[in-house]
Amino acid sequence: MKHPYLTDDHEIFRRSLRKFLEKEAYPFYDQWEEERMIPRSFWEKMGEQGYLCPDIDEEYGGSEVDWGFAVVINEELERVGSGLVGVGLHNDIVVPYITAYGTDEQKQKWLQKCTTGEIITAIAMTEPGTGSDLANIQTTAILDGDHYILNGQKTFITNGIQSDLIVVACKTDPKANPKHKGVSLLVVERDTPGFSRGRKLNKVGLHCQDTAELIFEDCRVPKENLLGEEGKGFLYLMEKLQQERLLVAIAAQTASEVMLKQTIEYVKSREAFGKPVSKFQNTQFKIVEMATEIEMSRAFLDQLIAEHIEGKDVVTKVSMAKWKLTDSAKKIAAECMQLHGGYGYMEEYEIARRFRDIPVASIYAGTNEIMKTIIAKNLGL
Repeated sequence: MKHPYLTDDHEIFRRSLRKFLEKEAYPFYDQWEEERMIPRSFWEKMGEQGYLCPDIDEEYGGSEVDWGFAVVINEELERVGSGLVGVGLHNDIVVPYITAYGTDEQKQKWLQKCTTGEIITAIAMTEPGTGSDLANIQTTAILDGDHYILNGQKTFITNGIQSDLIVVACKTDPKANPKHKGVSLLVVERDTPGFSRGRKLNKVGLHCQDTAELIFEDCRVPKENLLGEEGKGFLYLMEKLQQERLLVAIAAQTASEVMLKQTIEYVKSREAFGKPVSKFQNTQFKIVEMATEIEMSRAFLDQLIAEHIEGKDVVTKVSMAKWKLTDSAKKIAAECMQLHGGYGYMEEYEIARRFRDIPVASIYAGTNEIMKTIIAKNLGL
């Protein structure tokens, strides 16, 4: 049966990317985890090979390929480790804000460097007191002549330490009613006066992924760095969150597939009571249950990706996939660790890292509770 979005070209691309990662990522991933950082040199190598922002227009350094190539990139990066999530955020979450809402001047200024790895991007939505409720952000940006004066704090920012360009959600009209109509998006560059970075946050998992606090104190941002129109930031965020949540679902599905494959290999090689652990009925039933859930999830996800590529409004289905696949991945991580026995709790086995890394997927890009609220609303409840 024909795949809903992948072609031979995608598979050739996948093989090339996998070969690149086997040389440039897999051998160094444990070191990156220990150092709590992915080196900029890796970003630059990704850019040299055309793996950064391949879908943008050729005039800005991209290859104008379809979004199926982005899916392949995100899947292969997840196979290496969840800590590479910052690359997907750069390619498929932040840069699309610039391509969709940026002026020609903004695109000319920033996009080419985004494709080479010279510019690493981030998006700053979450604040110390505001998570999924974006209409209630407290960061303000008040126009003063030719500059916005930006004040506030952001936290849990992916690529927060290394980022050179940050899309910041802020209130340009703090008195707007309803509140969401006061939200705008400003692009803050690395050396902007008044911008500083707080702590590099010490997370339970995703150790090599740099996550940080960002601080804006009378930060003077040129008014030319407004993205789109004033007061439409909340609308822009809602339009782009569909793709962000789909990326989270893709990562969770890929992680589940990796964990199951590794666990099958382990239980076939590990012996207990004179026979492989894979020969025990409990082990077989657990593996079968996980394999069935993963197979069914993959079918739903692939069709959903195809609909997204076609430009369809699939917010409800994306919300379903985001919560269900991340929730499933957490359960699969626990089951796979159990089947590894005591060795599953040892750092030298990858399942231990996967067990740490996967829980946050049900939290970021909107919590799974928010996903269920969206689904309920769209079902007319």
